[in-house]
Amino acid sequence: MANIALFGLDIGKQTFHVVGHDAQGRPVFKRQFTRSSLIEFLACQPATRIVMEACCGAHWLARKLAGYGHTVQLIAPQYVRAFVAGNKNDFIDAQAI
Repeated sequence: MANIALFGLDIGKQTFHVVGHDAQGRPVFKRQFTRSSLIEFLACQPATRIVMEACCGAHWLARKLAGYGHTVQLIAPQYVRAFVAGNKNDFIDAQAI
């Protein structure tokens, strides 16, 4: 996991979809988490950049992850759609973010 430079995170009600990208922007990690398992997983990761779509729960999660040393960036939802190619699903959203 040391080669991951960025995590794209798609937030859902029950599950969170995470796609890890290397320094060249290629996806190297793809996984689905619950809220508690996501926080445990990211707490164990070295400090990295995490990008997620801004929504009502994103600000709380951003503060929590920043407390673990990560750099968190929120993107407005209308800008995420421009990066999604093809059919929409949670992993494609996480990769686009």
